Amino acid sequence: MKSMTPRERVRLALDHKEPDRVPLDLGASAVTGMHVSMVYRLRQALGLGRPGTPVKVVEPYQMLGDIAPDLMEALSVDVVGLPGPTTLFGFKNENWKPWTMADGTPTLVPESFNTIPEPNGDLLQYPEGDRSVPPSGRMPKGGYFFDSIIRQPPLDEDRLCVEDNLEEFGQISKETLAYFQREAERLYTQTDKAILANFGGTAFGDIALVPAPWLKHPKGIRDIEEWYVSTQARPDFVHKIFERQCEIALANLEKIHQVVGNRVTAVFLTGTDFGCQNGPFISLESYRRLFKPFHHAVNDWIHRHTTWKTFNHSCGSVRAFIPDFIEAGFDILNPVQCSATGMEPEVLKDQHGDQITFWGGGVDTQRVLPFGTPADVRRQVHARLRFFAPGGGFVFDAIHNIQAGTPTANVQALYEALKEFGRYPIK
Repeated sequence: MKSMTPRERVRLALDHKEPDRVPLDLGASAVTGMHVSMVYRLRQALGLGRPGTPVKVVEPYQMLGDIAPDLMEALSVDVVGLPGPTTLFGFKNENWKPWTMADGTPTLVPESFNTIPEPNGDLLQYPEGDRSVPPSGRMPKGGYFFDSIIRQPPLDEDRLCVEDNLEEFGQISKETLAYFQREAERLYTQTDKAILANFGGTAFGDIALVPAPWLKHPKGIRDIEEWYVSTQARPDFVHKIFERQCEIALANLEKIHQVVGNRVTAVFLTGTDFGCQNGPFISLESYRRLFKPFHHAVNDWIHRHTTWKTFNHSCGSVRAFIPDFIEAGFDILNPVQCSATGMEPEVLKDQHGDQITFWGGGVDTQRVLPFGTPADVRRQVHARLRFFAPGGGFVFDAIHNIQAGTPTANVQALYEALKEFGRYPIK
């Protein structure tokens, strides 16, 4: 089979056909990346840059590192990301400045990234980099990423207002539309890679977004526990939030599509987690009542008006939800957490492999990658390829982001095994 461009390779895989080799994603989204310290160590191991050459932190909440073009080329990465114009803390990735991680990793961070530790060594981040307002994120002393700081005001049950939880949703600005148009054109014309975009606004109840670390003074239900309680105690209220959010999202998607067209291969719609390690996080009934109608509406609009494939990120044991995910119109499931109960790769592929693309599942980032040997990693990658790859419908990625402290030799073994075993026909 003749060599394909990355864009062609990913498209074939998403159409459930076998390309020349299994396509690879690394860093195209906030859930398919690598911690900045691991990016630095991998670059050094591959001879990309002199020792001490810093790596940009492109996602400061999880401290994900930039997968630069030279690293993409070295690993044969097939997908590039098109994120929104601001980070989860509400500031832009611009005017880079040097900063060193607690483990000594040299990095570059955006100008608005707070680099002044607290007296106890913790590092606080502020929405839009504004230190005159309460902080919205905390990295503990010696830590590797941030946790959201809950800033929910006291709730008055009689004064709950749907609009308070819609503060971050609104008509997309001309500035943001121009950004998406410019970046989509640049990525489409200056690379040959598939584009995975995240336009925002379509994640209903994504708990990473509920605290709104980018808002200076968030209103409404912003406490994680209170939000989860509300899905059962205030389902009608949550439904009204989703209903209005969906109306706004569809209107914005229409405007976005007008400027980016079909340059985008796939669009990240939601990162709402419905699974725990050992089973579902919510009941199937609750998913069908609260979430599925809105997933259906967004997927239907996209499939009627665009060629984009739709990407659903949901961690944990979500096997019970997969038929409903498919009915709701999702084309892609990520991260395919095979270490969770009931998520055996051979069963997933056999039951659903012709209906949904598995984007992830390539190696266990909970146990095998961080704690196994290079040989263990190699064996698992080979096995996952044999389970997931036949017939297409598979984009290779680790299960969620590769974390700090992972042995570099194991990460190298991961990508070496993919190169060795990832060419069709898979043996």
